[in-house]
Amino acid sequence: MKKLISLGIILLVLAIGGYFVFDQLGGNTPIEIELVEKKPDNLAGKTFRGTPQDPNLRENFQEIEQAQALNPGTKIHTIYYVEPAGKLDTMKVFVGINLPFATGDLEGKTFEENRYLLAKIQGSKWVMPGPEKVKAQLQDFASKNGWTLSGVYIDKIISESEVQVIAPVK
Repeated sequence: MKKLISLGIILLVLAIGGYFVFDQLGGNTPIEIELVEKKPDNLAGKTFRGTPQDPNLRENFQEIEQAQALNPGTKIHTIYYVEPAGKLDTMKVFVGINLPFATGDLEGKTFEENRYLLAKIQGSKWVMPGPEKVKAQLQDFASKNGWTLSGVYIDKIISESEVQVIAPVK
């Protein structure tokens, strides 16, 4: 009986400690959503099709990071058209930066919508909410306001601890 009580106390301490760490890393930080009355930025980048372990994916990101270094003030954006469920699943992702037009071998992405929802997510990458949770909150916010989203979700990487998700409104 004493061992069971001791085990219970240890598990309780671990649970409280785990929750404290989760909270300190930003796991309880709410997702902030607002309507922005302007077109989403034009993007210039590359589309990748393949598995997450394909070296070409890393090369695409590195190429876009180099383009970002040459264009101060730009941020990396990703659009996952097909998200992989596992390491061997096929994915389709666009990786780019916000530029008014595409140059060289980069492809341009423009958006017809004149407004978008902006979700701001802050916290450690280990505790940030998953894409499905963010999409659900954006859909819920749009529904409550009578808006329809285009179905495109653009991840804008601000820093290691902040990501913004742009969801154009039809």
